[in-house]
Amino acid sequence: MKIALLFFVFFSIVLNTISLNAMSWPSSEAVLVRNFGANNDGTPALGMAFAGETDVVAVKSGEVIFSRGGSSSQVCFAASRLPSPLGAWTAVDHGDGLISIYSRYNSDCDFLKTGLTRVEREQPIASAGISGWSERNGFYFKIFDREERRWVNPVMILTPMRETLPPQIFSVELRDAQGFVVSTNNITQGRYTIIVNAAGGRSQAPANVAISQLAPHRIVSSVNGSEAGSLNFEAVFVRDGVLMVSRNGLVPARQVYTRYPAFEVSEVFLTRGQVNLEIIVQDINGISRSIINRFVVN
Repeated sequence: MKIALLFFVFFSIVLNTISLNAMSWPSSEAVLVRNFGANNDGTPALGMAFAGETDVVAVKSGEVIFSRGGSSSQVCFAASRLPSPLGAWTAVDHGDGLISIYSRYNSDCDFLKTGLTRVEREQPIASAGISGWSERNGFYFKIFDREERRWVNPVMILTPMRETLPPQIFSVELRDAQGFVVSTNNITQGRYTIIVNAAGGRSQAPANVAISQLAPHRIVSSVNGSEAGSLNFEAVFVRDGVLMVSRNGLVPARQVYTRYPAFEVSEVFLTRGQVNLEIIVQDINGISRSIINRFVVN
C-alpha cells in the first residue's frame, strides 16, 4: 500500500509540474460528451469527445507534424510513427514529448494549403464536423506523451474546468472468487473484487445534447477505514503494446474495464466480522462523493 501511495504522489507531482504551463481548451463552446478514462465498451477512452458546431483551436503553440483529411487521398502534411485516429486529424508537437491530437472533425484541410506548419495558442485548426466514426457534429481530442509512452488525461494539463456537477455513484458490487456478484449483506470469508459504477462531475449541457457517462478522476475503496485500493485516471500507459492503467500500480486495462460501464477498483480479502466498505469518488476539482456498504462476513 505504501508503494502504491508513493507511486500516486510521485506521478501527481510530475503531472502537476507539467500543468503549471496549462494549455487552453480546444473549444470554448463545444460540449464534452465523453472524457478520458471512460469505459468505452470494455476499453479506456484515451481522449475527450466534444459535440457542437465550433472551431477547433490549438491548445498551445507548436509545430504541425501531421494533418490529413477524411480519406487517405487528403494528406496535407507528412508524418511518421504516430497514433492514427480515424477520420480527419491533426497532430501538433508542443515540445517535451507532448503531442496534441485533434480528430474526427470536418475533413477540409485548407488551412495547411498555404504551407502553414506551425500554429499559435488558440489558433483555429479546423471546424467541428463529422468524419471517421463520428456520430454527431463535433471532434475528438487527445494528448500523447511519446517520451513516457502514455496517453495523458487532458484535464491534468488544460486550464481548470468550468462549473461542474458533483460526482455520482450508481452502484457498488462485490464479485466472489467464482465470478458471481453477491446479492446479500451476509457473505463468507474470502477474496472479492470490488466493482464500482460511478461518474465524475461534468459541465452543464443543453437538454438536447446526449452525454455518455463521464469517468471520475479517482475512485478509492477502503475496508473498515483502511484503504484497500485506488483507481486513478491521470494517464493510460503503453507497455509492449498493452494499455496499462494506475490501480495500486500499473495493471493491464483489461483487468479494470471488464464490466461496462463500471470499473474493477480493487481486490480485497474479507475476514470474519463486521465489514464497512466505503467507496469515495473524486473529480478533478477535488469534489467527492462517498457511500458505505456494510457486510457481515461469516
